[in-house]
Amino acid sequence: MIPSDSHQLRRSTRAPAVRGSTQTGSTLGPREVDIVGGLLAHWQERNRSATLPHAVLQVTQAGNLENLRRLLDGGRQPYQGRYPFLDTDVYKTLEGLAYEAARGGAVPAAEDFYDDSVKLIERVQADDGYIGTYFQDPDAPKAPWEDMAWGHELYNLGHLTQAAVAASRQLGDDRLLNVARRFADLTVARFGDQGEPLYCGHPEIEMALVELYRETGERSYLRQAELFVERRGAGELRNPVFPLSYFQDEVPLRRLTSVTGHAVRMTYLAAGATDVCIETGDAELLAHLEALWDDMVATKLYLTGGLGSRHSDEAIGDRYELPPERAYAETCAAIGTMQWGWRLFLATGRADVLDVVERVLYNAYAVGTSLDGRAFFYDNPLQRRPDHDQRSGAESGGQLLRRSWFRCACCPPNVARWTAQLQDHVALASEDGLTIAMYASARIRTNTLDVTVRTDYPWDGRVTVHVDAAGDRPVALTLRVPAWATGASVRINDEEPIPAGSGWLRLDRSWAIGDSVVLDLPMRVRAVRSHPHLDATRGAAAVLRGPLVYCVEQQDSQAPVDDLVLSAQDLSSFSDALDESGWGMPVRVLRAELAVAPGERDHLYPEFDQDAPDPTAKGRAPVRFVPYFLWGNREAGAMRVWLRQF
Repeated sequence: MIPSDSHQLRRSTRAPAVRGSTQTGSTLGPREVDIVGGLLAHWQERNRSATLPHAVLQVTQAGNLENLRRLLDGGRQPYQGRYPFLDTDVYKTLEGLAYEAARGGAVPAAEDFYDDSVKLIERVQADDGYIGTYFQDPDAPKAPWEDMAWGHELYNLGHLTQAAVAASRQLGDDRLLNVARRFADLTVARFGDQGEPLYCGHPEIEMALVELYRETGERSYLRQAELFVERRGAGELRNPVFPLSYFQDEVPLRRLTSVTGHAVRMTYLAAGATDVCIETGDAELLAHLEALWDDMVATKLYLTGGLGSRHSDEAIGDRYELPPERAYAETCAAIGTMQWGWRLFLATGRADVLDVVERVLYNAYAVGTSLDGRAFFYDNPLQRRPDHDQRSGAESGGQLLRRSWFRCACCPPNVARWTAQLQDHVALASEDGLTIAMYASARIRTNTLDVTVRTDYPWDGRVTVHVDAAGDRPVALTLRVPAWATGASVRINDEEPIPAGSGWLRLDRSWAIGDSVVLDLPMRVRAVRSHPHLDATRGAAAVLRGPLVYCVEQQDSQAPVDDLVLSAQDLSSFSDALDESGWGMPVRVLRAELAVAPGERDHLYPEFDQDAPDPTAKGRAPVRFVPYFLWGNREAGAMRVWLRQF
């Protein structure tokens, strides 16, 4: 059974996943924030009723639990699975379940899974604290700690620790926390200041150890996280398949000039390093991480917020290497980017960093899950050609679109745990007020101000904040105005609206019950073009509305999507409307009539003639644009985010 308040357990705090407290404010968790409506609430309900039960079923069928159970009889059955890190799928699923249980929602078919898993984990832990079902196998080809580059033992510990902290904070259940601490203590003894100067091939443990320090107050965990961050770049992660840059191990993090290598590893490392900066006050490293973030956003991030342009090594490419049809943009990399961005915001207070996190959330992250919550993209391209036959993920065969599971199933349970934590990224509290960082219909409770937020964001740009409780002294209500929201305004009660520039809008006053603040963020349809150094999309444009990137699927165009042409004049003719047909929710779609200009079919490389006339349109066609995160839910066909310009 999943523990709840009715069980005889320590009273939970229901603190957020990242228990940061900085000059920006203290993060709020499920006890203080309830998402009660809108798109994010829809995603959380889908996660509870579909994605998490699906993850439980798939993890069970794939043999992840059996890998734990087999150790109890001496490992007579073979390890199931190709990779040594499949324990993490169990841990990530448990983390998501802990959050859902804390909100009081029953997850179908998950009650026994939680308790069985925790008991198995407790029983298979070695006397010295080690746990890793691949290496605990008596017939394992390698011994524990023998393969730091690919063994993922500390990566496993990282996800175990995050699940343990979630269970402790959300449910008051310390069983996993005790397991994680024993393993963490072993790690400190083996790799601490007096131990081996090694580190894991896949960063993750750094974030987890900082959070374990925040939960327990044990400073050796923070110190170990700091050591892992500082040691990387020493060139210790030798592997016959992947270069040092894949592991961010070619140069120390402080000397890295741009994000590089495996995209998920890079963002996890940067997130953990930012956590270390928050706790140690390392201003020099924090400034360097800001510079890496800014360079990534300016030169290496897809329009959707996806990161990783190479299928080879699942890697970040060179600056401006962003081909839309070959984008890897792994779903886990989107989660990693949000993890890093959220921590960087906590450390710096930068609103523009949250603008990027929001873009990732509604596009690169959201596209990874199907409408029914039971199928997933591993990679997330921005274009699909009519004859495209590459399946998602590293495996051959399978479905053309989303899959129900993967042999390396990192993305689906990662989605399950992140969606369960969405409320943790809505607001922060400080002694002098409340900051609303992300917009969703929600109830927020703090020591200074209780409010109800009503909005249909991101479909609609109106955000109404209603004061439910307030003290007798002035406090600040601070709202984020995204950079795209040109012409934003705010109105308090019946006062005249005033302009609101991008960034933070701080409203200082003595609030009273019944006060209301209405923030209007204009949701105009706009088009963007790419930097001239970005060859893959030079001469093309993409359409956005609010934080949402839009695309055209072939079934929504009477002309081939590759022949559609967008002009600046077309933007004024775009219309938007709610569409409730087949999406399971009201969706804001865009409609337009665009020119159709087929290319020269007989010549792949026609000669350039400076006297030749510009291409002319061969008529116009009605086109419907849908949010990018919804593509691929109907049928396999051509899709484009970027359209040619006249």
